[in-house]
Amino acid sequence: MSHPLPATLKRINKEIADVKKEDMGKITLVPTDNLFVWEGTLPGPEGSVYEGGIFSLAVNLPPDYPYASHNIHRVLRRLVVQLSFSAPKVTFKTRIYHMNISDQGNICLDILKSQWSPALSLFKVILSLSSLLCDPNPKDPLVPTIAAQYTRNRKLHDSTARQWTELYARPKPPPPPPAPRAPPAKSKVRPSRTTSSRTASSLIVIDDSDDEGRGRAAGKRKRPTESDLADDDEVIEVASGSKRRAVGERRAAGAGGSSSRRPLIVHDEVIEIDD
Repeated sequence: MSHPLPATLKRINKEIADVKKEDMGKITLVPTDNLFVWEGTLPGPEGSVYEGGIFSLAVNLPPDYPYASHNIHRVLRRLVVQLSFSAPKVTFKTRIYHMNISDQGNICLDILKSQWSPALSLFKVILSLSSLLCDPNPKDPLVPTIAAQYTRNRKLHDSTARQWTELYARPKPPPPPPAPRAPPAKSKVRPSRTTSSRTASSLIVIDDSDDEGRGRAAGKRKRPTESDLADDDEVIEVASGSKRRAVGERRAAGAGGSSSRRPLIVHDEVIEIDD
């Protein structure tokens, strides 16, 4: 690439400022880090077969943009000045089913060729492309087969163009947000069986010895606890009459000695034992 002219740099900077002021709608057009390379997006016009699509564009500016270079030569003893304008090169990066746009993205549009003028701007070029999507030109096609289909079977042409738009130009939906992480499951605290086990296996010790030291045989007896009484094989059923006899026998055995009464709980009933 040759060294750009100062007038070219001035023109490019002016176009950058103009683009920022324009109400471009959904059209985008911005330079890259290289002022001579631009990127743009063109939405499919409403009501056209390209509606809903977003088409990416690449724009490359020549080093003498937008002014004309000139060649001077002599024809029949006359000096002829031949002007050649430096039009921007615009290509479609997104595939599109269009008779005036090739598979490589090249565009057949008069203002990008012989009808280019320094009075035009990049923004006007993009607007012309939008019009081309609405009104293709079958008289100057880049893809003759599509032009023939357009004139002979418009319904099939439009259906195919919509399919291509859906396939290549439809914006991809954003990925769904990550699912929130579930809180860690709380471990269930099982009730400890230590206390109940100890209660079930513990024994109540009743000291039946009195102050006079009645026989050591009577000394200490072990009575089962409530949980032991609840065992099906070891339940001692105590009827009302048997309770009285047990109490009477205890009183007879303890006659003549010092007596002390201790309560014994059997199935929520209090039995007084007279020692």
